[in-house]
Amino acid sequence: MTIRFDSVTVAVSMPTASGVVHKTILDAVSATLVERRVAVVGANGSGKSTLLRLVNGLVVPTSGRVEVDGTDVGRDPRGARAKVGFVFTDPLSQLVMPTAAEDVELSLRRKIRDRAARRARAVEILAERGVAHVADESIYDLSGGERQLVALASVLAVEPSVLVLDEPTTLLDLRNRLALRRVLAELPQQVLLATHDLELAVDADRVLVVDAGRLVFDGAPEAAVAHYTELMSRVGRP
Repeated sequence: MTIRFDSVTVAVSMPTASGVVHKTILDAVSATLVERRVAVVGANGSGKSTLLRLVNGLVVPTSGRVEVDGTDVGRDPRGARAKVGFVFTDPLSQLVMPTAAEDVELSLRRKIRDRAARRARAVEILAERGVAHVADESIYDLSGGERQLVALASVLAVEPSVLVLDEPTTLLDLRNRLALRRVLAELPQQVLLATHDLELAVDADRVLVVDAGRLVFDGAPEAAVAHYTELMSRVGRP
């Protein structure tokens, strides 16, 4: 799969008490991503989450073009979403059914019409992520790690070619962060993720560093993390 950002700019206008403020969130970002694992790092507000949301049309560029495997996301967002699964930082923002199994079944509704077969497949998918034991539990009774894995299972149920994750380890403890890293390493999908977890970033094949809306480094994980660390160490210096 190929994800292409071609001179992508995202700008917004925000009304304030003193008038309208214009803000550029991403500024002329270009990159062609073909690697199996790509991480995006940057400070809060740098634009990394916006970059990810462009991939399935959650954000529309002000100018420029985004393509996923030849599909122009701006012109055909539905076609792009058929290829791209998106996992949000907080799984509760996307788990909409009362139980884990029901949430995965919802993803399977179009694909498997028979209710019993759909249920069986949902449990099987949960088992693949190691959370079959929570199939009938309320999503509100699950741990943060269990919720994240259930959200991941629901997204993977529709078999996307690309998996996008926005800061997937933010709400997880060390054990669950390590478990998620193992899961992501084993997936066949192309994975694009934004993260503050630099150990997770180093697992990638390529790392993009975003700062103040610009792509300021693009390269090997260790070099990118070193660049980002140096960049952050300069913040606040005279």
